[in-house]
Amino acid sequence: MSTPYGIPEAPEVLDRREGPYGEVVLRRHGGLLQIIANGCFLMDTSDGRSERLLVDAALAALDPEVTDPSVLIGGLGVGFSLTHAAGQERWGRITVVEREPAVIGWHRSGPLAELSGAALADPRTEIVEQDVIAYVNETSDTFDALCLDIDNGPDWTVDEGNEGLYSPDGLAACARVLKPRGVLAVWSAKPSPEFEGTLRNAGFRQVRTEEIPVARGVPDVVHIGVRPG
Repeated sequence: MSTPYGIPEAPEVLDRREGPYGEVVLRRHGGLLQIIANGCFLMDTSDGRSERLLVDAALAALDPEVTDPSVLIGGLGVGFSLTHAAGQERWGRITVVEREPAVIGWHRSGPLAELSGAALADPRTEIVEQDVIAYVNETSDTFDALCLDIDNGPDWTVDEGNEGLYSPDGLAACARVLKPRGVLAVWSAKPSPEFEGTLRNAGFRQVRTEEIPVARGVPDVVHIGVRPG
């Protein structure tokens, strides 16, 4: 959206909160909703292809004999991954871990509810308010798939505390919540050959990177690894 003189309008702040991990902002820019954390752009409602591929890649990598597979989604964001998973009949239990109460509130009764309301109402869906790093280290639940979309990638984290999730110890925690032959899928704003190596060294098998085509620039990717079993 632009002014009558062709100058793009400034984003409109819809909500600004000080959360447990810093400031989070929901704003509208033209027809898009955007989430900003501590001044860092996280995501918006412009596309969602990469978030959908995150879920699709995890599902495709699962053993086809697994019935009603359970999926743990790290990060609610604007809801693309949750909404896509809830739209697929094959998934069983869908658990989403989100550390920012403001983001959860925007989905339950705020501007993002229009996008995710049906998925939140799905009886398979559970929302857990917790940091995903703490969750994978503490939960006794196990899942057939773990989809992570909490950063801009292993090499570009939202805050320094997340870096450990992509380390050997962090990947060991991810493997702990996966069932044998469970799938780990990690979204990234750019390919990371180093992270691929870390996945292999952490014991994951069938490691690969799937690219999401873009009009220009470096493609978004999803890193895939399978826990042995």
